[in-house]
Amino acid sequence: MRLLLIGLFISNLCLAQTNSYDISFENAVHHEAKIKANFPQLKANSLILEMSSSSPGRYAIHQFAKNIYDLKATNSKGDALVAERVSPSTWKIKGHDGEVNLEYLLFANRADGTYSQVDETHAHLNIPATFIYPKNLEHREVEVHVNIPKESNWKIATQLKKLQEDTFYAPNLYYFMDSPIEVSDFEMKEFNMDGKTIRFALHQKENTAQFETYFEQVKKIVEQEKMVFGELPAFDFDTYTFLACYLPHVSGDGMEHRNSTILTDTESIEEGGMKNNIGTVSHEFFHAWNVERIRPHDLEPFDFTKANMSGGLWFAEGFTSYYTNLILTRAGIISNEDYVNGLNGTFNYVWNSPALKFFNPIEMSYQAPFVDAATSLDPVNRENTFISYYSYGSVLGLALDLSLRKKDLNLDDFMKQVWQQHGKKEVTYTIEDLQNILSDYAGKEFAVNFFERYIYHSEMPNYMELFENVGLKIKQNKNEVEFGAAIKNAKEHIVISGNPHRGKPAYNALLEAGDIITSVDGILIKDKTQWGQLLENYAPGKSIEVKYMRNNKEAKTQLHLSANTTYTICINKEASKKAIKAREKWLQKR
Repeated sequence: MRLLLIGLFISNLCLAQTNSYDISFENAVHHEAKIKANFPQLKANSLILEMSSSSPGRYAIHQFAKNIYDLKATNSKGDALVAERVSPSTWKIKGHDGEVNLEYLLFANRADGTYSQVDETHAHLNIPATFIYPKNLEHREVEVHVNIPKESNWKIATQLKKLQEDTFYAPNLYYFMDSPIEVSDFEMKEFNMDGKTIRFALHQKENTAQFETYFEQVKKIVEQEKMVFGELPAFDFDTYTFLACYLPHVSGDGMEHRNSTILTDTESIEEGGMKNNIGTVSHEFFHAWNVERIRPHDLEPFDFTKANMSGGLWFAEGFTSYYTNLILTRAGIISNEDYVNGLNGTFNYVWNSPALKFFNPIEMSYQAPFVDAATSLDPVNRENTFISYYSYGSVLGLALDLSLRKKDLNLDDFMKQVWQQHGKKEVTYTIEDLQNILSDYAGKEFAVNFFERYIYHSEMPNYMELFENVGLKIKQNKNEVEFGAAIKNAKEHIVISGNPHRGKPAYNALLEAGDIITSVDGILIKDKTQWGQLLENYAPGKSIEVKYMRNNKEAKTQLHLSANTTYTICINKEASKKAIKAREKWLQKR
């Protein structure tokens, strides 16, 4: 979330009252935290207490109040006060004497970038999922005291300012809400760059000698991302902290914050995390510029009580996703070949999606409250109506970068311009602002063409030409056939596991998710392997009879097979010297 720099608060908040919290973990084995809070010198006759329903970096509703219970309130003398629940996430306390003391229990058993987890291995605390806050006192300073369990080796890592070993400070509620805390027996490594301290707190089952190797990769990522923007952000308290929990009982995630990031995964460094987790490091640190300081206008002010919607996530999340693997390549962590091969999955997901017919990248971004870790009971048709703004923005970032390189420009310098005009000054941007900056950088005609065709509409850029310019090639195998729906093994048959894609053979044959395919042209189908081998025997244009079970009734349909639309992107071994040089300039270390 976007927050004003710390220095702005010093002069006008020096006399502000401080809200304080105390958290302890006596019943950690049952995932409980005990939280006490003190809200002093209250002027209003009643105090409204709120538990967040959303969290910085997330766009959907999560209703954290569901894990709060045994709530008690007293005044300054210890007399009991009535906490009237006036909404699922709101309490009203009347009749206080100018001070309210609060105590409650929190159940916390999901460690990721959204929720909190308390157990015998750690206290992983996302602030909105943990602490009730007083409404209309957002300007107040906040202190939190963390009671480390006795006979433990736990320590505390957070972007909050340290006052004592177990007590930390935030200049206001918004900074507090944006400051996750990890309490555990972690290892900490740090390095200095341009007067800023970059710290990495690693919590695993046990310490590892490979942490040093992993940390060297982190350094390279920080260096290469700094080169994109030309400088590091002005981190508050001159420090940035990675909070990594690589444990078998956490949930894989990454979540950016103003001066820190949460990294969670079930794989430790030794168990595959060296390769599989480093991409999240690259993605989340890029957010220190793009989304934390280069901030969409429609995400401000961030509202903790409702879903937060933005039309700019194709840029905030998508362009960050484009740079994720590009940075790993420039840092020498993955090879050029691995980078190019890695383009295929995202590219095919986006450009073969029927959803292009319904929504442009801005409208895809608007759907974040429905998909960003959101839950619902009713079936949805995402296969046909939604493309992740992460993926959509990523392939558009690729197209813009390669288009600019045709003009001897590049996306790095465009991002620098956005940083200088918006991020460094912490001035929010609109979609129109991005177009104007591109117009100033690459010309009005270029900017209008890109935004009109690919942002305000859903056209596909000419990737064949763009790839050729950097020594890549793209092709489709029109001799193969496609089915147009995901399948999985069932009992002695296969079942359609997702909604068929609009316009594809399965959709046109009126097949549906849940249909059990039993035979093709009289041949019994037993598993996915047999199904794939069978389809290899047919050419595009062929019609086959498919028998299937739906709602315990047998039916049959004619399936008219069409040509496979899957793209394959690879390095062109016969590329010109000019194209090879352009590719090296694109992918090489800065």
